[in-house]
Amino acid sequence: MSTARTPSVIFDLDGTLVDSEPNYFEAGRRVLATHGVLDFDWEQHTRFIGIGTRETLEILRARYALDAPLDELLAAKNRAYLELASASTDVFPQMRAFVERLSARGVPMAVASGSSRAAIEAVLAGTGLAAHIAVTVSAEEVGRGKPEPDVFLEAARRLGAAPADCVVVEDAPPGAAAARAAGMRCIAVPYVEDTAEDTAFLAADLLFKGGQREFTAEAAYGWVMGGT
Repeated sequence: MSTARTPSVIFDLDGTLVDSEPNYFEAGRRVLATHGVLDFDWEQHTRFIGIGTRETLEILRARYALDAPLDELLAAKNRAYLELASASTDVFPQMRAFVERLSARGVPMAVASGSSRAAIEAVLAGTGLAAHIAVTVSAEEVGRGKPEPDVFLEAARRLGAAPADCVVVEDAPPGAAAARAAGMRCIAVPYVEDTAEDTAFLAADLLFKGGQREFTAEAAYGWVMGGT
């Protein structure tokens, strides 16, 4: 990251800024249950953390030989998720503090997520994060989801920033791999601590192996702004 340029920070949303994975799990469980799949549990859900909703449903539709069209499953899961998210979505406290410190410094920020645009906007508005983060990109708006770099490259384009001047904050290996493929620095905060030794995380520029319990706004802010 060049010392002559202001850094831009691109956040993943689910599991990084907000603890929305329980809501995504419940939304997926409900949709699968309506199609007769009754054994989808949290452990199975964690294998899809960091992968976009559409890609996740493509895999599950094939695995369980579901007859319903993919778009129908996607719409049903998005409806269930929005219902759950509107009732309760928690922001990780240190992440909120990090966003607020960056905002106060005038650092450009974006959210790049595998969630639908409706879900991203609902969560950011409901949590108050929309006041600080105006640029958002859904994986549904680009050609390929994570671990491909498309969503992060599009976020950089919308921010008017060079990829080399962007820092990505991610909680899942596919997202960390996507950041590296985009030529961006990465702060890794594993949502599932057992994934901390994943090669994508080990290649990150700053790794909080203990996840959110180890992450601090002060440490992350100091690292991001250290070269400016």
